[in-house]
Amino acid sequence: MSGLEASALRALDLSVYFVTDTRLCGAFGVAATVAAAIDAGVTMVQLRDPDATDAELVTLGRSLITVLAGTSIPLLVNDRVHLVEPIGAQGAHIGQSDLSVIAALQLLGPHALLGLSAQTLDHVTDARATPPRTIDYLGVGPVWHQKTKPNAAAPCGLDGFAHIAAASPWPCVAIGGINTERIPALRSAGAAGVAVVSAICGQLDVAHATGLISAAWQS
Repeated sequence: MSGLEASALRALDLSVYFVTDTRLCGAFGVAATVAAAIDAGVTMVQLRDPDATDAELVTLGRSLITVLAGTSIPLLVNDRVHLVEPIGAQGAHIGQSDLSVIAALQLLGPHALLGLSAQTLDHVTDARATPPRTIDYLGVGPVWHQKTKPNAAAPCGLDGFAHIAAASPWPCVAIGGINTERIPALRSAGAAGVAVVSAICGQLDVAHATGLISAAWQS
């Protein structure tokens, strides 16, 4: 069985992919934000807090596992692959400057989910050289200018995203500058989903904001 066939068996709903931001969630909190968001249509959650210590991230991650219990929504850990097991998460998401795909899988084991960030066609080419059944999806972007991640790569634009998605054998999730007005164009460009941070974190009505994103995707 090829890597792509094996990955296809691990059916993922990437349509509304929520990346947490502890600072933006503010007093409402990450766990409460995730709880409200999953009730309104979020299909995947990525735990991201680059300022947290490992112990703090494990505590936060375990609280999200409790929130997600009884749902089919996976929790992925950003960057810190070694914390996936103590958190009890279903996998990890790594960037181009993080652990290699091979090193990540050695820590995760063969059954965990793994997402990889990609900003260029060269990144897709490099990813194709990995062994079978290694990557489950690509996170592509930023597509447009964004303010959440100050050290992000330059935006690739809608056309750049479309070229990467067309070249990728894996489903591609668009991230960076996503709003409801841009979602239809991304879906037409080949997106398997949209990843959002500030469109959910810190919103006055998290459920309403999430519902708008979900509705824009479904429409």
